[in-house]
Amino acid sequence: MTATILVADDDAAIRTVLNQALSRAGYDVRITSNAATLWRWVSSGEGDLVVTDVVMPDENAFDLLPRIKKARPDLPVLVMSAQNTFMTAIKASEKGAYDYLPKPFDLTELIAIVGRALAEPKRKPTKIDDDVQDGMPLVGRSAAMQEIYRVLARLMQTDLTLMITGESGTGKELVARALHDYGKRRNGPFVAINMAAIPRDLIESELFGHEKGAFTGAQARSTGRFEQAEGGTLFLDEIGDMPMDAQTRLLRVLQQGEYTTVGGRTPIRTDVRIVAATNKDLKQAINQGLFREDLYYRLNVVPLRLPPLRDRAEDIPDLVRHFIQQAEKEGLGSKRFDQEALELMKAYPWPGNVRELENLIRRLMALYPQDVITKEIIDAELRADVPDSPIEKGPVRTGTMTIAQAVEENMRTYFSSFGDNLPPPGLYDRVLTEMEYPLILAALTATRGNQIKAADLLGLNRNTLRKKIRELGVSVYRSSRTA
Repeated sequence: MTATILVADDDAAIRTVLNQALSRAGYDVRITSNAATLWRWVSSGEGDLVVTDVVMPDENAFDLLPRIKKARPDLPVLVMSAQNTFMTAIKASEKGAYDYLPKPFDLTELIAIVGRALAEPKRKPTKIDDDVQDGMPLVGRSAAMQEIYRVLARLMQTDLTLMITGESGTGKELVARALHDYGKRRNGPFVAINMAAIPRDLIESELFGHEKGAFTGAQARSTGRFEQAEGGTLFLDEIGDMPMDAQTRLLRVLQQGEYTTVGGRTPIRTDVRIVAATNKDLKQAINQGLFREDLYYRLNVVPLRLPPLRDRAEDIPDLVRHFIQQAEKEGLGSKRFDQEALELMKAYPWPGNVRELENLIRRLMALYPQDVITKEIIDAELRADVPDSPIEKGPVRTGTMTIAQAVEENMRTYFSSFGDNLPPPGLYDRVLTEMEYPLILAALTATRGNQIKAADLLGLNRNTLRKKIRELGVSVYRSSRTA
């Protein structure tokens, strides 16, 4: 039998579009502009699936959804909303919606979701405590962020292992915390550990704990992060920096659900959700022999890539308002940004991503007495971060050492990480490749996106620079000012 779709939206144009699209897909469609009619249809047993807007003239869909789910728990409800925030997606899941689509939506995607909803069994709704519904842990209405919200909403009631990738400063720990705080493990602890911030010879002890006398200085038994996170979520940040021995131990946890402390003999059962994060290319690390391939696939059950801020510049005004509100709560005063200032910020490449933006807002709130932050202030601040100063003759310096000295120091650290062994072959090409991207990005940033000046600065032919920009995927910064 042909399924019947009930559509409720107060926008006549959207009702018409949905009616035509769903009818062409072979469904019987009934449309209404209000929640009262939708409820009358549902309560009388009509319809096989509901597509509804959140805000309608007589009742909010989030208030209607609990009645629908109580009366007909197996009726899938697809929620649409122009209020495209993380909390909208989470509330849709909490109220029992099958899925959430931000407006404007893609008709092909909507038809596909309708088909899946009619074919799949009803999923258990997420339940979120009322006292955590008012927060806004993630900010942004861009298409990239909407997809992240939808993925997180689907993962809330699962224990699937998540791998979050993205550049530094994109908010990987914030996403992990949101997944924990709004998921079924929210009453358990959230424990984070940064692999890059702990000496490599202490990581196993930090993760799994140790027994008294396990090594020099172990004067008492110590609990590890797995034990501290029992019943909750363990966030493994910078997982690419985990030593191979610790990787082997972690793999056993993921495979068997148990571990032993350093110096211990008795296996300990564990119940934690693992969320890992990295800003490195782990597949390249696997090819270099630095990361276990089997561990990668155990961690990468659900991959989630966070976009850099430059790829979602339309979110900057919302982020600015969010950080201003946070600063106001901390007593840093109240300010607003004029439109030209916001436009200039949207054009900037933000190499430090959201973290860099947050630091800038806090600095502006604390140091500038003006009530209105202008384009001139933003331009001065961003130029201070990336000055247009000429490159002086002689060795190029970074901080107190030359670049050659910095590279030498980092290479010593890299070689020492292999102990008595040597790195995989092909080191020369790998180092040159990894240095090209930041070098070209720095030149483009310093010349504010002027490729002619950047090519001259680098000593490259302009066509060669363009080719490298395409090959490396370098984001080109273009200022609103004439270079």
